[in-house]
Amino acid sequence: RELYERRVQGNVTLRIFIDAAGRVHPESTMIVEPSGYPALDSSAVAGVPLLDFTPATLRGQAIPVTILFPVFFRHPEAAALPGDTILKKRGVGNGE
Repeated sequence: RELYERRVQGNVTLRIFIDAAGRVHPESTMIVEPSGYPALDSSAVAGVPLLDFTPATLRGQAIPVTILFPVFFRHPEAAALPGDTILKKRGVGNGE
């Protein structure tokens, strides 16, 4: 909540394991690239059990996979971060 009030933004990259049934195994989650804010990093990890995937397939067979999963924390009233491509509605958050 404190970071939100300060309009802090950041990106976290997680490595997650998804089994052949499409279930995420939260215990295998690792932070590959932290945001620089431990609270954002822990929030990204805490959200992993809520993810739901369609299983990956190879030649028609479901297979387990490990993927890099980016998590973007953005505040609706903050400026875009470098590299962001955000289309803003006229008059919303851009000073017009």
